[in-house]
Amino acid sequence: MPKTVSSFELTLNSRSRHQTLTSWLYGELRSAILDGRLAPGARLPASRDFARQYEVSRGTVVSVLERLQSEGYLTSRVGFGTWANRVEAPKPARQSISTPAYVRRLISTYKQRPQPWVDLAFVGGIHPFRIGVPDLKEFPSEVWGRIAAARSRKFRSWLKNEADRRGYLPLRYAIAEYLRTSRGVRCTAEQIVLVSGIQQALDLLARLLLKRNDPIWMEDPGYFGARIAFDSVGATMIPVPVNAEGLSVSAGIKICPDAKGAYVTPAHQFPLGVTMSLERRMALLRWAQRAGAFVIEDDYDSEYRFEGTPLPALQSLDNHSSVIFIGSFSKTLFPALRVGYVVLPEPLIDLFAGLRYRTDFRNSSFDQAVLCDFIVDGHFGRHLRRMRNLYAGRLAILMEGAQQHLDGFLEISNVRAGLYTIGYLKNRMSSRQAEKLALAQGIEVLAVDRCILKRPDPKALLLGFGGFDELAIRRGLIRLARALKQPDRGM
Repeated sequence: MPKTVSSFELTLNSRSRHQTLTSWLYGELRSAILDGRLAPGARLPASRDFARQYEVSRGTVVSVLERLQSEGYLTSRVGFGTWANRVEAPKPARQSISTPAYVRRLISTYKQRPQPWVDLAFVGGIHPFRIGVPDLKEFPSEVWGRIAAARSRKFRSWLKNEADRRGYLPLRYAIAEYLRTSRGVRCTAEQIVLVSGIQQALDLLARLLLKRNDPIWMEDPGYFGARIAFDSVGATMIPVPVNAEGLSVSAGIKICPDAKGAYVTPAHQFPLGVTMSLERRMALLRWAQRAGAFVIEDDYDSEYRFEGTPLPALQSLDNHSSVIFIGSFSKTLFPALRVGYVVLPEPLIDLFAGLRYRTDFRNSSFDQAVLCDFIVDGHFGRHLRRMRNLYAGRLAILMEGAQQHLDGFLEISNVRAGLYTIGYLKNRMSSRQAEKLALAQGIEVLAVDRCILKRPDPKALLLGFGGFDELAIRRGLIRLARALKQPDRGM
């Protein structure tokens, strides 16, 4: 059993008036071991230090420790100290727990309790072809570590900078330059507010821009995270169909011309992967200007486009401050780096920053400072170029392998962008049935019917390839083929 020295003082309950010091200390230490507050292997302080810490005599401490040792709760060896043993506490009879009144009121307020967006029982670990997984092994962690170490050594100097509600100012300058250069976004550092990621951006925007029952256009099929954010404020989501040119603006106008706003993924539509045409982009902006509506442009992985020239953002075409541009570094760097950004029209800056400040008084300045250096020193650009080539190769391997192993069962889209691709089922299975059979083979694909609002099941699967090397992709395709080639049982 590994033995560790806890750096925390053990909290003991107060002694009752009629209780002796010995019985009180014995009972408290025994309870701490049985409750797990003193974990197996946790070392106790030396008896002299223990006595001084809890203001009892050393003789009392020694007496209690010897009794606990004799009963098997502690082990003591000369030169090694005293530590807690693993002791199973007797399980008390199960008691029913009444629901507090405030919880009953909360439940009655909601027609439906909030649910997670998926009910997948993943098989443990990360397996092909889970979406949203970049290749962390290829991240230049040593470079990141050196930058973080340098920032830590200069801790006092940069921490003294006055906190900005919008986030670390040098990073906002770096992001503004990056977005202007790579995406054509028209912005300054003052228009950028840093958040923890796309989901926080959507949650804050939903609370700022929408009231209960306000209609908002949603791509159908579309991103489930946006549905969660808009549903949380009681907005009415208007399903607008998506085809090869992206969201159908004309259909949206027919269904709900007076919507308060629209949410779109124009560079790489989620989940179909198509790019919104220039004609559709201009039509969307004209509608937003006429209706006085906002447009949220989610630019979640546009950096990974493997053919053709880089596409400018929808925001770059906006002349009426209608578009709010959001993005993050989860796909380009690593998901644990909780840094995203919102590019706001000038009239919205103070309102959004004020709402952001209500939920979090300070930004995570340290991570933001490290990321700033990573971008400014050129590491981010080099990493993007290298990963773009790597992911393009992996997509090519996936497409080639699918043609070999899945021909007649799953037809892979020819869109060459992003960290996932979509495959259309050709074997009469529904999306959810195929997902379930794949999971039984240890393969994690996402049924596209999880992304629909109104339209029929597209009978398709999403396959992430970014986080998996060639061997994992080829093995994954063989197992996926095994799942999809199962005989039709009236599915």
